[in-house]
Amino acid sequence: MKKIIAVVFVITFTFLGCSSEYETSLTLKNLAAGAVYLNFRGEITTVPAGRTVVLSDIPRGTYTYVTTYAVPAGITNSSSVGELTGEITVKAGSKFLILYSSTLTEDSYTIYASRTSNDDLDDEENPLFP
Repeated sequence: MKKIIAVVFVITFTFLGCSSEYETSLTLKNLAAGAVYLNFRGEITTVPAGRTVVLSDIPRGTYTYVTTYAVPAGITNSSSVGELTGEITVKAGSKFLILYSSTLTEDSYTIYASRTSNDDLDDEENPLFP
C-alpha cells in the first residue's frame, strides 16, 4: 500500500511540477534596422536585426534592464522612444515581451521599444493578507 501511495505521489508531483503555468520568460523581438543589446541580470544578450531571443526560467524577483542599440552606418543622429530601460517584476508564470522597431529618415535613426506582460494589473500581490 505504501508503495502505491509513493508511486502516485511521484507521478502527481512530476506532472504538477512541470506545469507551464509557472514557467517564466522574457522574449526580445527585434524589428529594428540594427542589433539591440539587453543588459539584464548581469549579462548582455545580443538580438540581431530581424531576430527573436527568449530568456527562460527567470527566478522570481524584481530586476532592472537597460537596452543599447547599434545605429546603421552613415547615420549621424539617433534617438530612442519607449521602454528601452525599465524594471520588471517576475512572478510565477510571468511572461514578458519587449518589442523593438525603428524608423530611418535621411540621417536620423529612431528606435522604439514597447514592453508588455501577461501579468494581471488588477491582481493584488496577496489578496488574503493585504
